[in-house]
Amino acid sequence: MGALDPPSRLTVGTLLGAPTKERMPDHPIYALSSRIVDEYARLLPSLATYLGIAGHDDRWEDRSPEGCAEVRAFLEASQTDVAALPPPEGPWDRLAVRAAEALIADELAHYVEEDHLRELNSIACPIQDYRQVFDLMGKDSREDWEAIAARLEGLPDLLAGYRASLELGISKGLVVARRQVHAAIEQSRAVAGDDSPFLLLETEFAGSDLGGDALKQRIAAGVLSARRTFGRLADFLETTYLSAAVDTDGVGRDRYLRAARRFLGSDLDPEETYAWGWTEVQRIHEEMVEVGEQLLPGGTLAEVLHLLKTDPGRSTANREEFVAFVEERLAAALIDLSGRHFDVPEEIRALSVKLAPPGGPLGAYYVGPSEDFARPGAVWWSLAGDGPFSMYDEVSTAYHEGFPGHHLQVGMQLAMAEHHSRLQRILMWYPGMGEGWALYAEQLMRDLGYLDEPEYVFGLLSVQMLRACRIVIDIGVHLDFAIPDDQPFHPGARWTFEAATEMLRDYATLDAEYAVSEATRYFGWPGQAIAYKIGERVISELRDERMRREGDAFDLKRFHTDLLEIGPVGLDLARELVLT
Repeated sequence: MGALDPPSRLTVGTLLGAPTKERMPDHPIYALSSRIVDEYARLLPSLATYLGIAGHDDRWEDRSPEGCAEVRAFLEASQTDVAALPPPEGPWDRLAVRAAEALIADELAHYVEEDHLRELNSIACPIQDYRQVFDLMGKDSREDWEAIAARLEGLPDLLAGYRASLELGISKGLVVARRQVHAAIEQSRAVAGDDSPFLLLETEFAGSDLGGDALKQRIAAGVLSARRTFGRLADFLETTYLSAAVDTDGVGRDRYLRAARRFLGSDLDPEETYAWGWTEVQRIHEEMVEVGEQLLPGGTLAEVLHLLKTDPGRSTANREEFVAFVEERLAAALIDLSGRHFDVPEEIRALSVKLAPPGGPLGAYYVGPSEDFARPGAVWWSLAGDGPFSMYDEVSTAYHEGFPGHHLQVGMQLAMAEHHSRLQRILMWYPGMGEGWALYAEQLMRDLGYLDEPEYVFGLLSVQMLRACRIVIDIGVHLDFAIPDDQPFHPGARWTFEAATEMLRDYATLDAEYAVSEATRYFGWPGQAIAYKIGERVISELRDERMRREGDAFDLKRFHTDLLEIGPVGLDLARELVLT
């Protein structure tokens, strides 16, 4: 597909036209996109639940090699169907076609390259997905709980198929590093153990007042079966997969650049990006020292951090207070900024803050609204312990995951039904644009004065440092780049897991447990962690270029609308749409 052919106007808003309720797209790409979404949901029911597509919560996909082959065949047929479409008739139509082409190609490559046979890591594989999906399922009716019971009962077959795919990967030499296997074993044991998050389902049902001894027994039996199933998976990983796994964490240049392309929607120059990452590490470190001096004159960064983590006046006492604090911050931001800096669809003015069950990686994540907005978007936090919780770095995280970060972006994407194809609204997510926007939102909230205490600014800088560290660690590990000789941190050395965790502790101010969790994530999910800061870099460059071109006519709110209306497309396409 060639480039878009825009008229001689600058912004995406004028290029594509403001969304209207009257216009209904009629090019066949829209009907085809909807059919693709429906069939994808049928083939991958757990994904349908994550995406908020109704009607699939009582089923699982076939995760065996045969089931994965069916998904690949569907993607190949969809690619053929898109290629056979008549020429698009306008800019929105062309965008819909290109979105479908890009997404299908990237998803298909996952199967063609057989990466699905080594889908095993600490944070983004079936082990986490198939447990966490229960958090998102409805629990308000008997029908909801019957779907939960059916899924619990189906877990043994689901994970048997997943195991068969991993076994095929072993036979082909497509295996992951032992570090990821150990993490997967530990997580599976936690799900199988006496503190299993599945046990919460029994508690929730008992408190639902929906009654029914038969359904109660199904849920109890299903929970027991699910725990045993994860236990058997842990046994398989420990007794069979672990001996086939490799020692080397790095995946090499070809696989890394392929993965980075999938996350960015743009080709990566690893050498330039690695060098830029180190300049960012130095810049942010210098600013952290300046802000730290405001907080604790004469103190070291370690002493500043200790103060922020232990000062009761800068903490919330317990989990309930933590949630209330975040809810208040997000609600105030949404009210204050709507109409001034952002156009906020009415459908996304509801935003939930939730606490994740134990057993998964620490940190926060966002889950978007359902397709019909019946399920609101939610920010989920995985907290360690019962409190107190230091808040110095949670304010910028709330803006990243909630508003005006992911919640605004995902909500805008879903609300573009009059112009975006259903495939683009529901399925498309390039982390370069998606996570890049969330980082941009963090810095924007600082610029707008919402980080109203120096500790919150220090917290922002600490997470900015984390993202800069991700650049140098992720690229350095997987491409075996040396640490530059002019750096004070292990000059000239090659990356090791110990060096990565040390940098995350000393530079990004993570505690030891979180540093290990983060480093394990980067080592097992190549190319994903760099998307955050690279995306922010591109978005900031786009804003600066628009300011340069438009001068006094530049409108920041218009820029935000233009960027958000196109959705989380690849970075190359974003550059084209925002600047052409």
